[in-house]
Amino acid sequence: MASLSTAKRLVIKIGSALLVDRKSGALRADWLHSLAADVDWLKGLGTDIILVSSGSIALGRQVLGLPRADLPLEQSQAAAAVGQIRLARAYEEALRPYGITTAQVLVTLEDSADRRRYLNSRATLETLLGLGAVPIVNENDTVATDEIRYGDNDRLAAQVAVTVGADQLILLSDVDGFYSGNPVDDPTARRFEMIDDITPEIEAMAGDAGSGLSKGGMKTKLLAAKMATAAGCAMAITEGMPNNPLKNLEDGANATWFSAQLDPQAARKRWISAMKPRGHLVIDAGAARALINGKSLLPAGLSAVRGSFGRGDPVVIETDQGHKLGQGLCRYTADEAEIIKGRHSGEIETLLGYPGRAVLVHRDDMAV
Repeated sequence: MASLSTAKRLVIKIGSALLVDRKSGALRADWLHSLAADVDWLKGLGTDIILVSSGSIALGRQVLGLPRADLPLEQSQAAAAVGQIRLARAYEEALRPYGITTAQVLVTLEDSADRRRYLNSRATLETLLGLGAVPIVNENDTVATDEIRYGDNDRLAAQVAVTVGADQLILLSDVDGFYSGNPVDDPTARRFEMIDDITPEIEAMAGDAGSGLSKGGMKTKLLAAKMATAAGCAMAITEGMPNNPLKNLEDGANATWFSAQLDPQAARKRWISAMKPRGHLVIDAGAARALINGKSLLPAGLSAVRGSFGRGDPVVIETDQGHKLGQGLCRYTADEAEIIKGRHSGEIETLLGYPGRAVLVHRDDMAV
């Protein structure tokens, strides 16, 4: 079994039913403070932590006096707007005693489909982690245009894990793992300790939602597992209701682990390599040596730009002699790259008229 203490980068998904008391609709403050203690323990081991948290609508509906039944879209969005403030404040107050800075990041699943937005999200999260902060990520329910589903945060958590190259994703749930059937209705249902391959038989065992506050069932969790493990991120489903759920998992609490198919970095490189390139960046010999040694591509090493591409688009990186070195996601458009080619990064603002990123293609967004 995987050990949380060995994780370099850990994404933790927290469901509504864990944060909000089912009867009163109030925040489970004691539980949240125990989670904060777990986060402090893991950060003390040098682990990067991202929390993907549901709960804004569940908190907001209690404040607004809305019924516990399914809400119309407009009321769900209103509840999210009210609850999101309280959710962010609750995390800030729980983590502050440990000297941990929190950051609120509101995203949508669609952000990952647009390469420019994807790169911006990745850069923001990487910067926050580099500064020692704990990002609190939630779907931006207040602007959702289709039906709001709490279960989307399972997939959102997987998407975040893929985006930041996490090596482990933990789904804290109201069940202690993945079962062959619904253990409430089927006394013979067995819990899987480890799943190496999500087969059609495994998918057929997934049931529907189990709690009144959360609409996310095992089907969304399997979708999350598929996404995460294909990107090199191991995933666990474990019960989060008791206090200190992460420490409990490390100490052997029941869980189902889904094994990663690849190393996260290798999976990301494969994904970048498989993209259809939109253009070519021709680089000089010095830049080629730097890339081979694991460095990022700077504008100074760029000799020529070919093709028409936008920010975040995949481009081929090749030498002056036409030798392909690899492929990467460019942080500038073709027109911008043409303007800054051969120039030092410190000149970018003067040349473009606005501050830009120092690198043309970051080494994390490059397969060489």
